[in-house]
Amino acid sequence: MQKVLGYMRRAIQEYDLIQDGDKIAVGVSGGKDSLVLLQGLSLLRRFIGMEYSLYAITLDPQFNGESGDYSAVEEYCREQEIPFELIRTDIGSIVFDIRKEPNPCSLCARMRRGALHDTAVAAGCNKIALGHHYNDTVETFLMNLFIEGRIGCFSPKSYLSRKQLTLIRPLVFAPEKEIRRAAERHQLPVYKSKCPADGHTSRERMKQFIIEKERESHGFTDRVFGAMRRANIDGWGGVNWIPKEKEE
Repeated sequence: MQKVLGYMRRAIQEYDLIQDGDKIAVGVSGGKDSLVLLQGLSLLRRFIGMEYSLYAITLDPQFNGESGDYSAVEEYCREQEIPFELIRTDIGSIVFDIRKEPNPCSLCARMRRGALHDTAVAAGCNKIALGHHYNDTVETFLMNLFIEGRIGCFSPKSYLSRKQLTLIRPLVFAPEKEIRRAAERHQLPVYKSKCPADGHTSRERMKQFIIEKERESHGFTDRVFGAMRRANIDGWGGVNWIPKEKEE
């Protein structure tokens, strides 16, 4: 976990993600990323030099009309003394049964974000933390480039003016493999998603594409991320980013 904490501390400093007095809602899907994020933010409070509180929120899409069993996640939050709220939704039914979306991920993500933001506001939070990591960042950038034909990505920090919430992503420097190791080493109560589209998405295909590119040319992922940083795509250069002068 020490490596992950180092990555998180670096992101918090480079992107100015957390300040004293913040009440941070943490979106906890039950997956490894969100649980490592929650534990990391809890541990960092001991030595990062800032006072902030946490509030864990889990949204149950109720895929296939069945309620998910998040009791292990709730118990974990109780042990960590982190307030926990579980929201049951009809997102699964709307996306797959009523709308029958051929590409369900986009609508599902929008609906989950809306419910998560509303719950965070109702809980009195001023920030919301999501568990997107280093590999998610590169995958999203390349998906936007190859599928949508645009240069862009989600940002490490965004202000949602309509909700008066600041969205932060403290895991963006942490590689997925380190997050997986931390989740296994600390035996976090990972909940397996029951999403019918799991493993058959555009993101999964992009993940496999990047794996192939890494085999062909080691360091491919790092070079893409480095290019995003140097060009300051969507704020990825950090708060101290200075554009380099073009050579004549």
